[in-house]
Amino acid sequence: MDSSGRTAPRTGARISVGVVDDHPIVRAGLVELLSGEHDIHVAGAAADAMGALDMLRTERLNVLMLDLDMPGRSGLDVLAMLRSKAPEVAVLVFTGYPAERYAVKLLQQGAKAYLQKTCELDELLTAIRTLATGQRHLTPAISELLASQLDQRVRPPHANLTDRELQVLLKLARGVRVEKIADYLALSVKTVSTYRSRLLFKLELGSNNDLTYYALKHQLLE
Repeated sequence: MDSSGRTAPRTGARISVGVVDDHPIVRAGLVELLSGEHDIHVAGAAADAMGALDMLRTERLNVLMLDLDMPGRSGLDVLAMLRSKAPEVAVLVFTGYPAERYAVKLLQQGAKAYLQKTCELDELLTAIRTLATGQRHLTPAISELLASQLDQRVRPPHANLTDRELQVLLKLARGVRVEKIADYLALSVKTVSTYRSRLLFKLELGSNNDLTYYALKHQLLE
């Protein structure tokens, strides 16, 4: 067991990896690429949050590769659930979103690496192997982002939202009804409405349309 509390793979043991992506071609391609590595075992692949949670119940994973934009519950939701259900699994966010949109927030939420889908295979493999040892993998660009976030003056308003507020913001910005959001997040409609009011106050906005415009302006939606 390493200093983070995670049980690292035994010497000579293969790294157990789970892949979560809603695009079949991307998912199949990742499985094929990773399966060609002698020290990596692809334990499973899933297309959505429920599939990811099922995989976690049946497989002992070292690393979970997680896309952000999926139907139903997003990668943000999965990451939040992982912190309570499987904190020993290292999450590698693998997404099409540029790092400046979400990387810092997700690393603060517990992700151990953030890579864009445009990265080289060597970098992906290095990240997986680094995470399996219990360490984070930070690209130079993300290290620079983390350093810049130390200066509070450059933080956009949404950077100060809580994890739950950000989840609600993204769903409202996509036009999801309050009742549906309540179902997704296992909250009451009243609680989600309270989050909505809090978001409007914190971001100094007046309506759901304003939330959508804000999310588009700050490139929070794909």
